[in-house]
Amino acid sequence: MYIAASRTADLAAGENRKPALDRVSANVVALGMVSLVTDVSSEMVTAVLPLYLVLGLGLNPLQFGLLDGLYAGATALVRVLGGHLADRWRRLKAVAGFGYGLSAVCKLGLVAAGSSVAAIGVVLAADRTGKGLRTAPRDALISLSSTPDALGRSFGVHRALDTVGAFLGPLVAMAVLALSLGSYTSVFFTSFCVAAIAVLLLALFVKDHPGSVDRAAVSLRTAAGLLKQSDFRRVTLWAALLGLVTVGDSFVYLVLQRRWEIAATFFPLLPLGTAGVYLVLAVPLGKLADRVGRWPVFLGGHVALCLALVLLCGPAYAVLPVVALGLHGVFYAATDGVLMAAAGPLIPRDLRATGMAVVQTGQAVARMLSSVLFGLAWTLWDLRPAVLAAAACLAVVALAAALVKPVRP
Repeated sequence: MYIAASRTADLAAGENRKPALDRVSANVVALGMVSLVTDVSSEMVTAVLPLYLVLGLGLNPLQFGLLDGLYAGATALVRVLGGHLADRWRRLKAVAGFGYGLSAVCKLGLVAAGSSVAAIGVVLAADRTGKGLRTAPRDALISLSSTPDALGRSFGVHRALDTVGAFLGPLVAMAVLALSLGSYTSVFFTSFCVAAIAVLLLALFVKDHPGSVDRAAVSLRTAAGLLKQSDFRRVTLWAALLGLVTVGDSFVYLVLQRRWEIAATFFPLLPLGTAGVYLVLAVPLGKLADRVGRWPVFLGGHVALCLALVLLCGPAYAVLPVVALGLHGVFYAATDGVLMAAAGPLIPRDLRATGMAVVQTGQAVARMLSSVLFGLAWTLWDLRPAVLAAAACLAVVALAAALVKPVRP
């Protein structure tokens, strides 16, 4: 009863504000700038980490899959906690800021970890814990700073700014490696300095949405009650199942490097192909999702990833890596912000961060398992059979999800 009434009031408020829907709010842009700078920092590490672990430290695909799964899945342990605390305390900005700060400090942790795989695993888990704490409150701030019928556009703008950082991060990493004569420590320390700037931007320019709330109504029991809503439950479950059959970014880039024998020097440039397409399409696909429905666009992104995986197993033509990276970028542009835009209107305002954390947790756990399973398949079957199996599973789940479409928010 409480959930239904809150949702109705939220939608009605959005309709009353509809004439003001001419542009994305300044708060969304400020959050986008924080994410931009943060992504420069995080993508500096992401761009060099696979080579550092596989070529530098000699990890096999299964070992790398375990670490990559830990990197992706550690967020699952704290997402709901972060979202719940942000809602209950009505301190979305403070909880997000703590998460950003923790991830920044972890960049120094990588410097201290040296070549110890166990220490690196602990630092990566802590870094992802920071991401888990901040993501739901941040997305809740975006949602609460937007009108319901412009959520796709708002998330598209935020993700586009975020992707500018993802585009710049590998370039900065390459520049630092070149200037430091291949020192990974220099990359990690520079990443920390950039992350600290992002925390400062959040503190100075992002406005909170404290509002007023009945704290008794914001409980984990009430949050669990969200799953009783059929639309929200479908979004959550299908997002998790699709995450389970999604191949992680690092594996996509490693497959490209292995099949086309790309020099280690140019490996950090591979994410730029994904980021470039994501940057161009994030806003247009967000607007398209607002018009034609967010769920069809979300599923279309997974079809693009399936095609990319098939191309990775095709002939070693020079153009195929470019097309595969382009489709990889389409996948992110059509899924990342669009999923949160689809889930947002299904969640009461007072539970917005918690509800989004529930969706994100399902995805995080699924992607953690996906990385481990794909690493195991690569180790047992070799590269091409593992990729083809992943593409087949993704196609089956995407088709099944298309047959059970949630109500358009």
